[in-house]
Amino acid sequence: MLSPSPVSLLCALLLCLPLAVIFTINTPSSPSTTSTGGITTVPNITTTTTTTNKTTVNSLPTVPPNSETHYNSPNKATTVPPPPSLEEDGDDSLFQLAARVNPNPPVSSSKKLAFMFLTATPLPLAPLWELFFNNTPKTLYNIYIHADPTFHYDPPFTGVFARRVVPSKPTRRFSPTLISAARRLISHALLHDASNYMFALLSPSCIPLHSFNFTYETLVGSNESFIEILKNEAGAPDRWAARGADVMLPEVPLDSFRIGSQFFILTRRHSTTVVADRRLWSKFRLPCVDRSTCYPEEHYFATLLSTVDSRGCVPATLTHVDWRGRHDGHPRTYGAAEAGPGLIVALRRARPRYGDDGTNGSDSSVTKRRDPFLFARKFSADSVGPLLDIANDVIFKD
Repeated sequence: MLSPSPVSLLCALLLCLPLAVIFTINTPSSPSTTSTGGITTVPNITTTTTTTNKTTVNSLPTVPPNSETHYNSPNKATTVPPPPSLEEDGDDSLFQLAARVNPNPPVSSSKKLAFMFLTATPLPLAPLWELFFNNTPKTLYNIYIHADPTFHYDPPFTGVFARRVVPSKPTRRFSPTLISAARRLISHALLHDASNYMFALLSPSCIPLHSFNFTYETLVGSNESFIEILKNEAGAPDRWAARGADVMLPEVPLDSFRIGSQFFILTRRHSTTVVADRRLWSKFRLPCVDRSTCYPEEHYFATLLSTVDSRGCVPATLTHVDWRGRHDGHPRTYGAAEAGPGLIVALRRARPRYGDDGTNGSDSSVTKRRDPFLFARKFSADSVGPLLDIANDVIFKD
């Protein structure tokens, strides 16, 4: 048998080389997987779609505006996971989507109240809220929960609170994370239901002071937001300079800086304003250098709405809180021994404090207002029993 000559071997190699290249290019490779903490993850793959003379990249998926499958308890498996790019890209993508919704609710549907709970606990007063929502048509309200994922929720959210948790991130005091959490709640509420008309931010220690019907009629009858807006409060200059001298300039001069309650009720129009804002947020998102005066969640919303639309706000919160004699950054907490009919009546009779900086322009009628407190805080977990005992005969009896 003749042995192949060097020349013939070279020719054969040159003939096979193109086939090898073609095979290598067209053979798909499986993405590598890594294991972290027992969870196997697959690196992100960018999908491209090629058309004639044009290549488009499929990046940010849309959030279904009417899908309830995005709101799941962290204690249950998520049937439809939130769009992954929202978490990867940070909150900006979510806020941009929410800012595009119609700021006006459709006239053909019932107006809804969006109850937004910002919590790091399993809602100890949930049984009272269950009674509040009992027998109320689902066409009148929605519930959303931002639950700090670093905490364990046992027992899990059940009843009307089941499957109402939005994609959440860790929160902590003395940082802008509480602002981000509130904006996250507002964004999901805006995207989830076009009928959401008023957006109420609540804490896990909040209780209702009236029936659902009273609360609903009070809020849907208003075209203004209820948010405390206070000027020239004691310590305001120090709070303004908490991030450093003049850091807030030029976006937030001291004479535009406002202080107010963390808990508010916003119209749909103002809610879109909040999630669309970038200018003031660029300052309030900065970390504080002086923790003792750092309460961003009490400054951002009041300053923003005072700047862009003070006439559209009633400068008062409808969530009662007692700060008398408190100097530790925490308001008074009502325990089981205090949770009786007399306390509920007293809280109802109290008059909100209205902003003293000429909010609503020259409209002096704001000083004559007497809007009812709709909610109150802080109530301890052990107060839920006494509150349930007086719920039907006192709290929900208008």
